[in-house]
Amino acid sequence: MALFIDIFTKVFFILSPFFSVSMFLLLTDAMDRRSRMLCAVRTSTAILVLCFVVYFFGNLIFKVLGITVPAFQVGAGTLLFLTAIQMVSGKRSEVALDKNEDFAVIPLAIPMIVGPGTIGTLLVLGMEISDAGEKAIAAAAILLAVLMISLFLFLAVPIARLLGHKGLQMMMKLTGLILTAIAAQIIFTGVRAFLRP
Repeated sequence: MALFIDIFTKVFFILSPFFSVSMFLLLTDAMDRRSRMLCAVRTSTAILVLCFVVYFFGNLIFKVLGITVPAFQVGAGTLLFLTAIQMVSGKRSEVALDKNEDFAVIPLAIPMIVGPGTIGTLLVLGMEISDAGEKAIAAAAILLAVLMISLFLFLAVPIARLLGHKGLQMMMKLTGLILTAIAAQIIFTGVRAFLRP
């Protein structure tokens, strides 16, 4: 149960729910309710597929490129830390947007919601967990985290009305603060493993 909660918390915050809501609303502001729901379905599906592909098959990347887990932990943690800093400062850079294009998968699902920090963290999790039972528990936690992000997308309009623009900004910065702690932990774990004789 502890593993499930730990993985769920990490992945949920790394997917940045309030940032996801902000970007989703920005891109779908001209859509009617039905179109917005269809967009949420496509984006959620893309997030789910991408997360599971990275989690289950990311270890092949390590083997092909000869990258050690500690080295990738430091790299992924650094990327996540930079993302968190941008969220806290409110200066997170984004891909240029064209609302006339189908943006549900690119750039909304990737790289906005599932960015480099998320991909790096999932790769590390996939490599760290080797036991089949624990891997299944972690997969269930990732699934729940993605479903929660999907729920945020489906309820984006009510959430925005409830929190308001300033409320969303505040929650986004709070998420960024939590991500800095997660990033620091990933980096420290990698450094400790690298220095271990």
